[in-house]
Amino acid sequence: MNNTIQQQIRKTLSSIEREEAVRILYACESGSRAWGFPSQDSDYDVRFLYIRQEDWYLSIFDKHDVIERPINDQLDVSGWDLRKALLLLRKSNPPLLEWLQSPIVYAENAIVTDRIRQLSPAAFSPKSCMYHYLHMARGNYRDYLQGDRVKIKKYFYVLRPLLACGWIERHGTLPPLRFQDLVQAMVPADSELHAAIQDLLDRKMAGDELDKESRIEAISTYLDERITYFEEVALGMTGQPVVEDSELDQLFRSVLKTAWN
Repeated sequence: MNNTIQQQIRKTLSSIEREEAVRILYACESGSRAWGFPSQDSDYDVRFLYIRQEDWYLSIFDKHDVIERPINDQLDVSGWDLRKALLLLRKSNPPLLEWLQSPIVYAENAIVTDRIRQLSPAAFSPKSCMYHYLHMARGNYRDYLQGDRVKIKKYFYVLRPLLACGWIERHGTLPPLRFQDLVQAMVPADSELHAAIQDLLDRKMAGDELDKESRIEAISTYLDERITYFEEVALGMTGQPVVEDSELDQLFRSVLKTAWN
């Protein structure tokens, strides 16, 4: 990532703090750049967690707990209030758990994020996360990968969640964020599927325009089989997050007291 983009992102985050009267606790890259398969023209998907001043929370009214900025100059920037984020952590929200793993971090209050990461294993629900990834895979497969000619770059957006489902089934933990790590762990290196995925990844990283092309049979056959398989696996899964509500309350109150010092 070039310095100009990094400076632009940090400038945007600073302006959000001033305009919204918030403290940004964590900001990272999400999406294809964090997953390890960006195109040369991919947007920068910046996601952040923030906290407001105490009086904002002392209200009988529900308030908007998301900050978004219009997409421009390749920047897609949005964030969640810490209270919202902790409620979603309690529900084992996969996007939030992924943000905390991002290899590209723009801002971080390590005291806060380290505590959230410590709570994440207890908050992780294999069943709800598998359903999240399965829903993502099914939607992209249905919308983009039917017929003889398909939008082949969308293979990544079905492969990654299905490989994540495989990781959850095998290990019962949050999957690695990087697509390449999932492929290495879940796809035999000497298989036709691995070769097809690697060829497609090489093309994407080289900047090839991956638009509509003939379907890739080795990948499509795998997707057909895995979607059906994981639908059955998810039905039989059990287990709920075990993070204590009192721990989340304690964390929120602690950050609220210290973030503005």
